[in-house]
Amino acid sequence: MAVFYFIRHGQMDTSMAGKKFYKGFAYNMMPLSEKGARQIHEAAKDGRLQDAELIITSPYGRAMHSAAILSKDLHIEMKVETDLHEWLADGVSYEFLPDKLAADSYKSLTEHHGRHPKGAQCRWESVGQMKKRVMAVLDRYKGYRAVIAVSHGTLMQYVLGIEHPEHGKIEELRY
Repeated sequence: MAVFYFIRHGQMDTSMAGKKFYKGFAYNMMPLSEKGARQIHEAAKDGRLQDAELIITSPYGRAMHSAAILSKDLHIEMKVETDLHEWLADGVSYEFLPDKLAADSYKSLTEHHGRHPKGAQCRWESVGQMKKRVMAVLDRYKGYRAVIAVSHGTLMQYVLGIEHPEHGKIEELRY
C-alpha cells in the first residue's frame, strides 16, 4: 500500500500579477513569496516525509517552486505531473476564464458540493472529474511506499474530503 503525502503549495508571490507575461493563464506560473518558501521549508521538517521516495508536483509555478524546495531539503527526486493541476473553472474547453466567470464557477462548485446540477450544462470541473484525473496519476505511483504530491487547496479539499488546507499543510492518503 502506498502513502501519498499531499502538500498544498506555499503562498504565491502575486506582486507581478497582470504585469509582463503574468496575465491570463500565466498567472499560474508565478513563484512563491518569501513567506511561501518558509512555509515549505517548515513542511520539509515533518518526520512523515523522511521516508518518501519521490515527489510529484502540479505543473503550476507555485507548486513546482514548492516541490523544488522539498526536493532540495529532503534530497528526493521530483517529477512534474500535469494532471495534478488545480481545479478547472472551465473543464470543457480549458480556457482561462476572466475573474468574474471563474468566481461564478467556483461559487457554483461550492454551492452544489462539487456536483453538476441535474440538467445543467456546466463548464466547471466536477469533483468526480477531478478525482478521476488525480487517481489516474496516483495509480502510476501505487508501487511506491511513500510519495509526496505537491498540489493545490481546492484539489486537496475535494479529492481528500478535507477542509480547505492552509499553505504548506500536509495531508495523508493511504492508497
